[in-house]
Amino acid sequence: MPTYDLYAKDPGASLWQVPATGAARFSWEYDEGRDRLLALYQKGKDKQWDGQRRIDWDLEVDPHDPIGTPDESISIYGTPYWEKMNDRDRGELRKHVASWQFSQFLHGEQGAMVCAARIVESVPDLDAKFYSATQTMDEARHAEIYARFLHEKVGMVYPIDDNLQSLLGDTLRDSRWDMPYLGMQVLIEGLALAAFGLIRDTTEKPLPKQILAYVMQDEARHVAFGRMALRDYYKQLSDAELREREEFVIEGCYLMRDRLRGTEVLENFGVPKAEAEQYTEQSEFLALFRQLLFSRIVPCVRDIGLWGKRLQQAYVDMGVFDMGNSNLDLLMSQDEELAEKLDADRFAREEQARVTEVEEAIEAGARP
Repeated sequence: MPTYDLYAKDPGASLWQVPATGAARFSWEYDEGRDRLLALYQKGKDKQWDGQRRIDWDLEVDPHDPIGTPDESISIYGTPYWEKMNDRDRGELRKHVASWQFSQFLHGEQGAMVCAARIVESVPDLDAKFYSATQTMDEARHAEIYARFLHEKVGMVYPIDDNLQSLLGDTLRDSRWDMPYLGMQVLIEGLALAAFGLIRDTTEKPLPKQILAYVMQDEARHVAFGRMALRDYYKQLSDAELREREEFVIEGCYLMRDRLRGTEVLENFGVPKAEAEQYTEQSEFLALFRQLLFSRIVPCVRDIGLWGKRLQQAYVDMGVFDMGNSNLDLLMSQDEELAEKLDADRFAREEQARVTEVEEAIEAGARP
């Protein structure tokens, strides 16, 4: 079924065109490169996987609870709107919430794919081009997986959030080659990792848990790549150039904190926009998400060298300044380990099932 037939609301034009600016850069130096980036490139090649095979798509998904997160994660939980709903209405709301969340993941992954391709074109160093090429493939795989989940398991898609589209557009329109790194690898990927991790760690549904864990394993490499490349480059910039990038980060952080909330889902269920915004502001679950969001972004921003007084004050105002001391390397290694453990547990169960099947067949054959 065409995706346009699944949209919960009219997404508008079928093609979004962002005017491209900036130069395509070629390097004729093929022998040398930064050891850390080349090691990450090798890891990116080694860790490629097929979403059609690694994920168990035969797992059933409850259409009225597709991702299995607690009802407390829905911002109108416990309100008069929630109490007036019957079981069918609540199931439909869960479906819409899941559709909105995974639709933003899908649109964000397409944006990440385009940004990674832009980096291949514009970054001056060949080692960075090599790695960005592997990331482009990763992001294509992620978009493929989220699209399949929405088509086959949820049956509904939401348009891209206006604010996510705005941040993505600002990232792509900038002619400076480092801005796709900063906008995508640091801000949008940081947002995505927070959302992925919150659902991965709260759902008991095996299919969305698999999808999110495996995608996060890739994203751990992507964030490491952005940190390496930007840290090296930002050491060379003037104070004025660094302040320009810090202003971009400040604006993007406020945008993600204040506006990416899915209020359009609540509006579809009769909640006026002002009330929907109030409920999302008061939601304890969304407050936790915002904290997790900055646990990924703040230490990364500090690590790459964007830590001027105005940026620090913005993080103080947001109440997340102390997260600059978070151990980002530990978070990323945990993301990778969780994916490997999920694989090991799953394959152990499948192996045990095969052994049991053989034993039962032998036993059946031995009966007179």
